[in-house]
Amino acid sequence: MLPHKVCALKMGFSRHLLLPVGCPLGRTSAPCVGAKNIRISILLAWLWVSMTGISMADSVTSEVAQLRLVNGPSNCSGRVEVFHNEQWGTVCDDNWDLMEARVVCRQLGCGTALSAPRVSHFGQGTGHIWLHEVNCTGTEAALSQCRAKPWGEHKCNHVEDASVVCADSVIPDPGPLQLVNGPNRCAGRIEVLHNHQWGTVCDDGWDLTDAGVVCRQLGCGTAVSAPGAALFGRGSDTIWLDDVNCTGTEAVLFECKARLWGKSNCHHGEDAGVVCSDSGISNVTQIRLVNGPSRCAGRVEVLHNEQWGTVCDDNWDLTEARVVCRQLGCGTALSAPRVSHFGPGTGLIWLHEVNCTGTEAALSQCRVKPWGEHKCNHVEDASVVCADSAIPDPGSLRLVGGPGPCAGRVEVLHDHQWGTVCDDSWDLTDAGVVCRQLGCGTAVSAPGSALFGRGSDTIWLDDVNCTGTEAVLSECKAQLWGKSNCHHGEDAGVVCSDSPYPHLTEVRLVNSPSRCSGRVEVLHNQQWGTVCDDNWNITDAGVVCRQLGCGTAISAPGGGRFGSGSGRIWLDEVNCTGTEAALAECRARPWGDHNCNHGEDAGVVCSDSGIPQAAQLRLVNGSSRCAGRVEVLHDQHWGAICDGGWDLKDARVVCRQLGCGTALSAPHGAHFGQGTDRIWLAEVNCTGTEAALTECRARPWGDHNCTHREDASVECSAIPEQPTVRLMDGSSRCAGRVEVLHKQQWGTVCDDNWDLRDAGVVCRQLGCGTVSSVTRVAQFGQGSGPIWLDDVECTGTEDALSECRAKPWGTHNCGHGEDAGVVCSGSPALLALRLVNGSSRCAGRVEVLHDQQWGTVCAGGWDLHDARVVCRELSCGTALSALGQAHFGQGTDHIWLDEVNCTGKETSLFECRARPWGTHNCTHGEDAGVVCSAIPEQATIRLVNGPSRCSGRVELLHKQQWGTVCDDNWDITDAGVVCRELGCGMASSAPGTARFGRGSGPIWLDDVACRGTEAALSECRSRPWGTNNCNHGEDASVVCSDSALPEVATIRLVNGPSRCSGRVELLHKQQWGTVCDDNWDVTDAGVVCRQLGCGTASSAPGAARFGQGSGPIWLDDVECRGTEAALSECRSRPWGTNNCNHGEDAGVVCSDSNIPEQTMIRLVNSPSRCAGRVEVLHNLQWGTVCDDNWDLADARVVCRQLGCGTASSAPGAARFGRGSDPIWLDDVQCTGIEDALSDCRAKPWGNNNCNHGEDAGVVCSDADISEHATIRLVNGSSHCTGRVEVFHNEQWGTVCHDNWDISDAGVVCRQLGCGTAISAPGRAQFGRGSDRIWLDDVQCTGTEDDLTECRAASWGIHNCHHGEDAGVVCSGSRDAEVAPLRLVNGPNRCAGRVEVLRDQEWGTVCHDNWGLSEANVVCRQLACGTALSAPHGAHFGQASHRMWLDDVHCTGTEAALSECRARPWGHHNCDRGEDAGVVCSGHGQLRLQLASGPNPCSGRVEVLFNDTWGTVCDAGWGLPEAGVVCKQMGCGVALSAPGMAQFGHGDTDMWLAGVSCTGKESLLAECQLTRLGSRLCGHGSEAGVVCGQAGPGLLYTMLLSLAAIAVLICGVLLYWRMRRERATRSPLGHVLLEELGAQETPPQFQGMAKPESAEEPDNEITRLMREDAVL
Repeated sequence: MLPHKVCALKMGFSRHLLLPVGCPLGRTSAPCVGAKNIRISILLAWLWVSMTGISMADSVTSEVAQLRLVNGPSNCSGRVEVFHNEQWGTVCDDNWDLMEARVVCRQLGCGTALSAPRVSHFGQGTGHIWLHEVNCTGTEAALSQCRAKPWGEHKCNHVEDASVVCADSVIPDPGPLQLVNGPNRCAGRIEVLHNHQWGTVCDDGWDLTDAGVVCRQLGCGTAVSAPGAALFGRGSDTIWLDDVNCTGTEAVLFECKARLWGKSNCHHGEDAGVVCSDSGISNVTQIRLVNGPSRCAGRVEVLHNEQWGTVCDDNWDLTEARVVCRQLGCGTALSAPRVSHFGPGTGLIWLHEVNCTGTEAALSQCRVKPWGEHKCNHVEDASVVCADSAIPDPGSLRLVGGPGPCAGRVEVLHDHQWGTVCDDSWDLTDAGVVCRQLGCGTAVSAPGSALFGRGSDTIWLDDVNCTGTEAVLSECKAQLWGKSNCHHGEDAGVVCSDSPYPHLTEVRLVNSPSRCSGRVEVLHNQQWGTVCDDNWNITDAGVVCRQLGCGTAISAPGGGRFGSGSGRIWLDEVNCTGTEAALAECRARPWGDHNCNHGEDAGVVCSDSGIPQAAQLRLVNGSSRCAGRVEVLHDQHWGAICDGGWDLKDARVVCRQLGCGTALSAPHGAHFGQGTDRIWLAEVNCTGTEAALTECRARPWGDHNCTHREDASVECSAIPEQPTVRLMDGSSRCAGRVEVLHKQQWGTVCDDNWDLRDAGVVCRQLGCGTVSSVTRVAQFGQGSGPIWLDDVECTGTEDALSECRAKPWGTHNCGHGEDAGVVCSGSPALLALRLVNGSSRCAGRVEVLHDQQWGTVCAGGWDLHDARVVCRELSCGTALSALGQAHFGQGTDHIWLDEVNCTGKETSLFECRARPWGTHNCTHGEDAGVVCSAIPEQATIRLVNGPSRCSGRVELLHKQQWGTVCDDNWDITDAGVVCRELGCGMASSAPGTARFGRGSGPIWLDDVACRGTEAALSECRSRPWGTNNCNHGEDASVVCSDSALPEVATIRLVNGPSRCSGRVELLHKQQWGTVCDDNWDVTDAGVVCRQLGCGTASSAPGAARFGQGSGPIWLDDVECRGTEAALSECRSRPWGTNNCNHGEDAGVVCSDSNIPEQTMIRLVNSPSRCAGRVEVLHNLQWGTVCDDNWDLADARVVCRQLGCGTASSAPGAARFGRGSDPIWLDDVQCTGIEDALSDCRAKPWGNNNCNHGEDAGVVCSDADISEHATIRLVNGSSHCTGRVEVFHNEQWGTVCHDNWDISDAGVVCRQLGCGTAISAPGRAQFGRGSDRIWLDDVQCTGTEDDLTECRAASWGIHNCHHGEDAGVVCSGSRDAEVAPLRLVNGPNRCAGRVEVLRDQEWGTVCHDNWGLSEANVVCRQLACGTALSAPHGAHFGQASHRMWLDDVHCTGTEAALSECRARPWGHHNCDRGEDAGVVCSGHGQLRLQLASGPNPCSGRVEVLFNDTWGTVCDAGWGLPEAGVVCKQMGCGVALSAPGMAQFGHGDTDMWLAGVSCTGKESLLAECQLTRLGSRLCGHGSEAGVVCGQAGPGLLYTMLLSLAAIAVLICGVLLYWRMRRERATRSPLGHVLLEELGAQETPPQFQGMAKPESAEEPDNEITRLMREDAVL
């Protein structure tokens, strides 16, 4: 470097302020004429530095003024601009990423970088683009230090301006504002928080300006759109804001003008929404849906070359439609219509053969032919219908009573009331308008005559006459609203092409109160006719029910049950297989060919009959609803039943249908009074097994010869409820915590005196066999209700627990930690299960075997979850329906189970929660039934290599060989057929590209194209068997809804405070494994959170934040785009390929963690969750608790909070290892009765005077760490260090060191709760044992829980002696109170001569090889911080006793000095004058001060030792070290780390040199100190710091600066006058040093050694340089 640069730099000047060569300050000679203009600037700058204490050479503060973030919500987020050539300019985003962003955030003192947005995220700049291709390593102090192209050289425009968002962005808390129900947090319905309640915003006056404020407040960029009309769904809470009017400059929405909170004239159909530019819907203007009922349904058009064009429908399916819907923010895709469903387009056809994976953010990202290249015409234009397509208020029109939203009775909304449309003149043209308005395609039919049931409200429209071009039905010509000459038997209906049953109107059920039951009629040759009941059965009825979308068939009555028809008899001898989509597909005689009459008309009753059966029947005028005159509902009128032939069988059907128990009597003669309306039924004749009275034989409706004096009646039993007992939270209903029901509330039983006799009564009462074991102390978890019983004393002969002697109900002296439990012998194998009285073994009444007798199950609470368990247990596929009311006839034996409550995941019905065996309040009229899908016994299809039989690679059996299916055209429709065929529910996804691994056999099928109605995959259209153009990398797969492990179960977050935060683990090859944190970021974490349904990602911690995993590391270098549905869809290395260890396990914290503060505690580094180092979660980061004042009272609170019983001990001194994160709590003082540790008194969060050697621990009573262990460590410094001894045959013995290694030692440490193994010494390092040698040749894998589980020679068999006894040193052995080590003869306990205890005698250590590594081990062992020096030569005096150690050699990582390598104890070649000493920093914390700075937060760094302040050498000194100093001083972040005595020379010794910090330390003492001593650095090398809180206020600084400038200008003018007057006396024109006076040397040069004349000759040049330096 040139001399003038060296001089300027040592004065603190930046390089751009240097003078030309040969022009020192004060020169007026000719060579320096050009430098005049900058001399004043340099002097002013230098004065500014002197006054503020900020270095221009090393401080980043001079750079801060050259960098800013603009147009963001705060000074810590925005567009990056740099100052160059007196002008601000932007930075191009090429190569811009988090590395560069980190430098910007650090330079501005804004914390860490959260994101590095590109493409002018915060708007486009207008000035120069100064920097391009910036490339930072991330360690630079300023952006200008990063590599980049020369200033101003670029090939960018302002669209590419780079931005930064830093952690300290001070963005107004978006907490009171959120966007919900959108594709991400930057698009959705607006909700605001007021009075602790979320509410919506009305769309009155809502526009882009208002939306812009929301986007800015949320940090989501700019507003793209401001949709209203509840585009993102209707809210359900308060409407907080209305008439919002923002100017656009507000920082938060609440600053905008609006009505008072909660005052609005709106409903939730007017909820406002926002789409921001960061929502991923930025391409919304490049695609549109046209000619549909809303912006979310229509023909797909894309913008290319400034021209709109269509998309050809080749290969177009739901996968492509999903991408379109997601891109437009329209929810999920409902359908992907082809063949110009919304009309043909007229422009170009831009895209052809679009092939999306479904995860793309925009349609343009999908694989496709080149733009404009196609072989299509507009008849093939593709369309999309999205879930959010109902924009024109769907409330104004609907189709009801049909199988879905696209078929049913037409109803319109007028005057806030729904009404129907009369079928007068109703035709396909009118229906077409309805279908188009609803986005349901085209009209298939326009049925009248109330095909979909009669409406009950106003008939709004009549004589409707549409031209077919209207957009909505209300635009068609019709009579005035409400004017009609119709009744509800003429209600109009519509069937649209997008209905799941487009051929719905080919069949109908008539003459019944529901469209799903009645006489079967079919349409042929435009004429309705009936079906003859010859061979008519439940299979044929099932086809009708499925065709009508009415569920499954309940019965198939014949004999004109629903009245005789009057038209043609179209079909006879119908024979269906049950898989047909329509009745017309079944085998039958030719149309009209039959030998029947209308008395044989067939009927059907479907499960979805619409009106609940009980609602069609009632008992009136009796004492309760279960006794009275029988009345039935028909044609909207109630009527009575004639008592001719009325008996108990008929009455049983009525009682069963009403859920009123059994029939007691069937009175005649209007026993409960005469009715006044019609008499509907006569000559009723029931068998007694019918599910409803309408299934019984009777005369046609209204046909009778009776009077109301003959009205029939019924009296039912209506059985009351009985109290019971149950076992909870066990593996089955026969094991768990005992709970009894008393006063309608469940409560527990205290375990005082609880024994086998008490438990035996419970097992017998529940029908669970005999007692296997008795449990106490809440082994099955603590209950939460009252404790009902205590001191229970049964003789063992009682029939129920309530018969045993006990304290009065509710009287006890227990807590829920004493809840009693039972394990009974009742086994799953003892439970038999069957379905009877159905059409196959997979359908029928549910019966279970108990006590050698079959019985039924009551249908109370019976649902599909329960039915699924039955079907799975019987290997009958999935549950199609869960029927009650003795649908398959009444049983005659016991009713064994009632109130069955299954989750659906149980493997057997007995595992479900239920009442005790035989306890119920039911009759056989409520017997439960099940209809299963019934998989063929020998399936020809399977899913392999997945986590369950319902997900995996698709394989088919053909020609006795299994083969795969190619993924060409493979979609969710094809997958649905597979799932149905396997009885696995519906299809969740249809992955391709060998998601579940490559197959190895033939590829049997390719180009599969299923309609979705096929019963088997082999029925779908495809290429011929074995013909394909694929390889096994294209094998198709399926994930079904009934996977034993659903998609989200293949990933989990463990070891966190909730299921939504923790270490990421994936299930692969039936084994859980972790994810490496290489490249792991918040985008990857977002995919995990979405997959688990846990909201968005809050953070993506690495470095095993949630503890280290123990299985394989499955994924590495994960790179997600953020749109994937599952983490396994992200790019990464192959499964199991990585270069990581478990210290790099990735973690995730999701927004829906929902963890209350009091649950954020854990115990770590122990084999039990109930023992370990205490860690608490604060600010999304785990940290430890200092052991100051830590005692049993504090530990009790921890144990109680974790549900771990009582506290056994409260160890300190990092008994369970040292933590590495913040120390959150100190001086904790609990009374012991608090519910959570956070309720106890303590210092403020993060305020402590501790180090991690003082981390607190807890051992709870439930820690499963035996008080009388079978293993121990003896003769060591603590219970976690010493000779290994095991207990066998009532005698302690040792372990031989043959093959003894760290894996064996690790098992011992884990077994003892002592952390991990540090070393495994042999050769009787901890002394010789004297008893038996029990074990030899021990070989542990390291995963065992107990040393006795390891392989070894037989007990007592060995070839060793006690000189080979094995030892262990565990990480939990760091206990300074019992350490055999001390420092004596020093000023305090942390400095002095080193002495160790051996054989009950203290001795010294020889100083041979003694250095800082050894001294550091001593300081750590004594909890005295770090080593400052390791003095030799008996620095602290000579001892008079033995010398124990010599040639000690430590690595520096040992926990104790005795773990270091050394000569044998007592062997040395030293004398008394060679005793080693140590000087430690003391208690783990170096006291610091910043001296000679302008304020307490900037200055020269000084440390206190032995009551003397000393300086720190600047060797290796940088921002990380300075940051730790600022943090310890509470001065914010480090702005610069100046060296070279920037703040002057210290006048004391230099204590520290070679400091090396990572920047994460809380204290300087935690950093690595590589060299110590006072003679390593000379004066002039002192380190300094400028922290973020340095400097006075802005106004004070400006005033001081102006004053200083004024004084300086006056002084300079006076100085120039003096120089000119003396110029004639000085030919060189400079000021002599002696003329200024040596006493005025600036303070920072005082104390500097004067240069010797021999080293620096006192010539003219050097004298001039000194004079300039003085200036």
